[in-house]
Amino acid sequence: MTAIKRIVLSSDHAAIELRKTIADHITAKGYEAVDIGPMTPESTHYPKHGEAAARKVASGDCALGIILCGTGQGIMMSANRVDGVRCGVCSEAFSARMIREHNNANMLSIGARVVGQDLALHIVDAFLAAEFEGGRHATRVDMMEAIDG
Repeated sequence: MTAIKRIVLSSDHAAIELRKTIADHITAKGYEAVDIGPMTPESTHYPKHGEAAARKVASGDCALGIILCGTGQGIMMSANRVDGVRCGVCSEAFSARMIREHNNANMLSIGARVVGQDLALHIVDAFLAAEFEGGRHATRVDMMEAIDG
């Protein structure tokens, strides 16, 4: 890594502790964690947190994003509503690697009620270590980006 990559993190109330653990983990690996909360455990709505993180990635303020909710599904769906964001929910490392290599995903979603801490960190590491392969995959990413919802 030649320049420090800024990675935005956000979650709903169900995933605060895991999000903080991931933030510490990526900081220790040399990334800049931009944790946009929430910071308190009161019930909150994942769509606003998924959107907020996705906007930071789409604007270029952050290179990548990691978002969490109970299952990872709802916050991922919310993030994907933002143009320029390609987010996948992963519960194992192979898919986390593949969404980067084949789909050029710029955001990762994890379900805090689906995976434990050790597995979550393994998923994050796989996502961050992978790079987009381009080639035939670039054609497919371009096709996805051309879809007008």
